[in-house]
Amino acid sequence: MVPEAKIAKTENGLVPEGEGWYVLNAREARWLHTDELGAACTFEGDVRFAEFGINVSVLGPGQPACRYHGEEAQEDFLVLAGECLVLIEGEERALEQWDFVHCPPWTEHVLVGAGSGPCVILSVGARGGERGLVYPVSELARKYGASVEKETSSEHEAYAAYEPHRDGPYQDGFLPA
Repeated sequence: MVPEAKIAKTENGLVPEGEGWYVLNAREARWLHTDELGAACTFEGDVRFAEFGINVSVLGPGQPACRYHGEEAQEDFLVLAGECLVLIEGEERALEQWDFVHCPPWTEHVLVGAGSGPCVILSVGARGGERGLVYPVSELARKYGASVEKETSSEHEAYAAYEPHRDGPYQDGFLPA
């Protein structure tokens, strides 16, 4: 029988501790905040999910979710509310609520908030082994502040210009009613 993980109350929201199953509401969970890259709830605590990552992100208009990149694992995205752009393989596509984006391994991509308000995105990505990753230079992504200046496979190098994320609680208005 799989035990239930403990949910700890912190100043930054609820956080699961240890192995096991749990139920966690995104509005009560800890969030990761950045000025440049929006906010995200990863639903993880001190134990990282082994098989796939899942998060809910909130992007303001013009905010990229991350750096333009490609990786060896599949990633998928579902727009839950609002509008955004997907920059994918050098193309720009407008997305709205309920649009789904599938990125097979090595698909170069980034999502960028658009429209007049926040965009809420559900992201799911496979995990496993050594994660191969590349951050290519992209003129399209540069228009949105999402390109590196020099191609790298180092996450540290790609995000060196950004402030580290801050843990914090859910902020009212992030998620639709």
